[in-house]
Amino acid sequence: MFIATSLAEQIARAQNDRLRVLIVGAGIAGLTLAQVLRADGLHPVLIERAADHADAGYMLALMPMVEPVLRRLGAKDAYREHSVRFHRYVLHGRHGQLLREYAIDTLLDRYGEYRGIARGELMQVLAWQGAGVSYSATLKSLQQTSDAAHVVVQDAGGAHECDFDVVVVADGLHSATRARLLLEEQVEIYDSGWGGWVVWMDSDTAHADRGDEVWGTDFFLGIYPVQGRVGIFLSCHRDDESQGAAAFVTRVRRQLRGHDEWIERALAAVEGAARPYYWKLTDCRSAKWAVGRAALLGDTAAGFLPTAGIGAGMAMESAGVLARRLLTADRTTVTAALQDYERVQRPRVEAAQDNSRLLAKLMFRRSRVLAWLRDGIARMLSLKVALGPIRKLLEELPE
Repeated sequence: MFIATSLAEQIARAQNDRLRVLIVGAGIAGLTLAQVLRADGLHPVLIERAADHADAGYMLALMPMVEPVLRRLGAKDAYREHSVRFHRYVLHGRHGQLLREYAIDTLLDRYGEYRGIARGELMQVLAWQGAGVSYSATLKSLQQTSDAAHVVVQDAGGAHECDFDVVVVADGLHSATRARLLLEEQVEIYDSGWGGWVVWMDSDTAHADRGDEVWGTDFFLGIYPVQGRVGIFLSCHRDDESQGAAAFVTRVRRQLRGHDEWIERALAAVEGAARPYYWKLTDCRSAKWAVGRAALLGDTAAGFLPTAGIGAGMAMESAGVLARRLLTADRTTVTAALQDYERVQRPRVEAAQDNSRLLAKLMFRRSRVLAWLRDGIARMLSLKVALGPIRKLLEELPE
């Protein structure tokens, strides 16, 4: 449950903490960090530039690296209640034909659960014990000294000047705050050249634990389970975006032969959507995560393409790593704690990001010859090999 809280009230609570923390951005990463710190008795100030959390967002597949944070928050049962087991992964080739079907969770069971959840549902799980947020609030200035971070935060009530011991910037891939810490050339933007439409449709018993992907010649279709429904992502090169979702569905159908009814239902849902959300597939990589008493977190530090389904999980893991550093730091050691957070977590996140970029190059193809070769390779690819990079991350969880 999100609790709209005045900025003045949050600041007053934080000023008596042994470590005064400001978190900019109440998305998955910022909210996770705030809730873990609150569970340990701190009162971090959590601000969000949006007016509320009404946007339900998109679908997520969460790897087991999220479980330590969920256990710390006592939210594991709520998480299972609002998510579904992601058991089967079905891969279709360029004409919609079945290539492979995997029991994907069997190779991940030793690490924990692999589950599907809507972003909005995950946010409610993280906030299940109550999460105070100051909405329509933005960081207007940040000046650091050896003793504190002096900030000005603007909300509907005006400007608030105050000191914090640490400022965490977690306002997303297109952060409006990151430029206060890094130069433009310190942020790498990776553009896949593709994008896609996101829509929803009702699920059914036969597909409640099953995710499907169609790797086409000049399209990609993903169908992913969450509680009671499925999220659909139809992707194309941005040169084809202007024709619109319905027209592009017609183009996709001309390429399909012998595809099953579930794929057709997904295409019909995209075709019939009044105003489907279009997602431009880019990511970012920041050259530094820790700058004095400030740190970057989540997509602000390293944004993800959705291809490996690991971005949200890595954001939650990073929030947990940062929280542990802050909970053992004080006002004199916080700079070293932030540097240690970057040392531990940045290589892991960038390795996962590299894997997502590599998958994008495999999934998003316009060449018929390369798509044909890819189909042949996919038929022979074992699940163990396909999940190799993910399993390596899960085998080497931080601490």
